[in-house]
Amino acid sequence: MTTVAEPAAESPFHAGEHRVQERLGVRAIEEWARKVVRPYLPEQHREFYASLPFLVAAGRDEQGRPWATLLTGQPGFASSPDPESLAIAAEPGPGDALADAFAEGADIGFLGIELATRRRNRINGRVAGRRPGSIACAVGQTFGNCPQYIHERAWRWIDREPAGTATRGRTLTAAQRAWIAGADTFFIATGHRGSGEHPSFGMDASHRGGAPGFVTVVDDRRLTIPDYPGNNHYNTLGNLELDPRAGLLFVSFATGSLLQLTGRMTVEWSPDAAAHADRLLHFEVDEIVEQPTVLPLRWETDAADFRELRLAEKIRESDDVTSFVFVASDGRPLPPFEAGQYLPIALDVPGLAEPLRRTYSLSGAPSTERYRISVKREPHGAASRFLHDAVDVDTTLRAGAPSGDFVIGCRSCPVVLVSAGIGLTPFVSMLHAILEEESTRPVWFVHGARDGRHHPLAAELRALAARRAGVTVHVAYSRPRPEDSGHDSVGRVDGALVDRLVSAPDAHYFLCGPIGFMAAVQADLERRGVRAERIHSESFGPRHASA
Repeated sequence: MTTVAEPAAESPFHAGEHRVQERLGVRAIEEWARKVVRPYLPEQHREFYASLPFLVAAGRDEQGRPWATLLTGQPGFASSPDPESLAIAAEPGPGDALADAFAEGADIGFLGIELATRRRNRINGRVAGRRPGSIACAVGQTFGNCPQYIHERAWRWIDREPAGTATRGRTLTAAQRAWIAGADTFFIATGHRGSGEHPSFGMDASHRGGAPGFVTVVDDRRLTIPDYPGNNHYNTLGNLELDPRAGLLFVSFATGSLLQLTGRMTVEWSPDAAAHADRLLHFEVDEIVEQPTVLPLRWETDAADFRELRLAEKIRESDDVTSFVFVASDGRPLPPFEAGQYLPIALDVPGLAEPLRRTYSLSGAPSTERYRISVKREPHGAASRFLHDAVDVDTTLRAGAPSGDFVIGCRSCPVVLVSAGIGLTPFVSMLHAILEEESTRPVWFVHGARDGRHHPLAAELRALAARRAGVTVHVAYSRPRPEDSGHDSVGRVDGALVDRLVSAPDAHYFLCGPIGFMAAVQADLERRGVRAERIHSESFGPRHASA
């Protein structure tokens, strides 16, 4: 029997997650995760859960098999009496695979997800109390998630229709195979509990999404699922490393029906390039539960929310970054956006059966007339290569409404924008917005780039800073060329540099760039006395949607 080394007490990850991170070369995520994986719910997450009409829940049946389900209620049915607990005024119904799962002390995982805005947050913990119609959860870990591949859907509450009789089986029917083959969303439950106690132990509920048909139905017991880049935590893959059992949940958004599967998952780490995915997950069914019309919710698909945009300008910003300026094809005003938000787009790439969906930060001034995104060309990024190489002026594509909550919430506080590489894009938009305000709040924009050839939007940034007093721009080049003159210092941006430049103790700090960069800067700032709640971040990691 293989011995699994248990994680250090201060690590937010268990041994399986460490193994996968080592294998994929992302162990640097550890330092960053220690900042964002918390043993409690921050106030904004407590408010978020209270606004939701449903939660995804993960647990195990009496045989120890993982399953996922939905718990529903009018907004407020989930509440957080204190930062270490979550109370749910709902429970699985009598035909649900998890109907008898959540006894006191049982592991439980939650995914709070708002499909209309693509926000999500995950909790793992234990059942602290159970009464008829309610579940109390003691929080073990909580953290936000990457919004990539979430299909935007608005929900509506309906008068509860009579639920059909739940059925069980061991092979997928023709109707169930068609349901899965047409899905663009499902949820997955995995878990691990090692010896002793550690916050990383327990159940995990996670979202998976893609174009309709992204899940391949091999036969009546086997599925193949592409595994796309995410937040580099690899919680699901880490759990599977130590326990191959998994539960899948498919939701019929039109009928309110649930299809629950439990079985075993294997990981194909190096699939053929034709898979268009970093890895493939192969799932073999053990048991199936179908619950017809069981939910009091219905969701609208996101298709109606996508507008056709026309590329009006294509601007080369640096050796590897190009800006794309879009206007509405129909001439109508575009949905407004807040500086710092992103634009979901769908790209119809020749040779691919379904569109590539990506999200890119809006880099221009907030406007209802034009959207600008500035995209780095990644050598292995299918979407970024297509945009750079094949999308020309007057080309049309489809885009959703801008979304995201990486925005400046305070109205007059001093603002410090700290970026590296392509991470400056939302901050250029923020600086545009700040300069349109009536306030004269001080702003510091600190950016790190390799050299002048890899410094997009450089002239625009300097021109914006010159428009009024109180805006300080500092650019550091790590490897400047002899002919470079657009920088203020040589070296990398770190907390010490930011601390030397900033003179406002009440400032809010916004970080955007590679994960390792943000982790180091945040750690430096906190050591120098900046409170964690004044530091806000957005990841542009090595496998971000810029690909």
